[in-house]
Amino acid sequence: MADSDLSLELPTVYLGLGSNLGDRMGSLTMALERLSQRATIREVSSVYETEPLGFKEQPLFLNAVVAATTELRPFELLRFIKQIESDLGRKAGFRNAPRPIDIDILFYGELVTQTPGLTIPHPGVAERAFVLVPLVEIAPEFVHPLSQRKVVDLLAEVDGLGGVRGVGGLSLKGTIN
Repeated sequence: MADSDLSLELPTVYLGLGSNLGDRMGSLTMALERLSQRATIREVSSVYETEPLGFKEQPLFLNAVVAATTELRPFELLRFIKQIESDLGRKAGFRNAPRPIDIDILFYGELVTQTPGLTIPHPGVAERAFVLVPLVEIAPEFVHPLSQRKVVDLLAEVDGLGGVRGVGGLSLKGTIN
């Protein structure tokens, strides 16, 4: 048996990226570049302009979903993400407040966990068009570990699809595809 056969396969991590302040596309691109320092980016969805959730009196969001693998454990990944958000100008604010960058761990393989600091899968992912549309673009057959349903099937039942509009793409070189 080859050594590579003995190594554990890293789980695919799905991350949601969002921005609605400043240079939104630039913030998403910088976040993607920073993520690539500690994760192998496998796939990136198109970028979608979306209506804000909750607090409506704020600018529209740009959202995307990234599939990656990483050796970081969930809490290490969360700390890394929080550092990226801070470095890119995110400040503490109220729930659903405007922000230059927001990075959420949507799924960490098939892991299901709920702790005071981290819940995986991300709560509400199955009801949010701004997450499901880009996720289905890159991983339509992914099975939500709690509902045991494919994300493409979850998307078929979600409201708010009219508020999700494709606007381009991201690359690690900072260009719009």
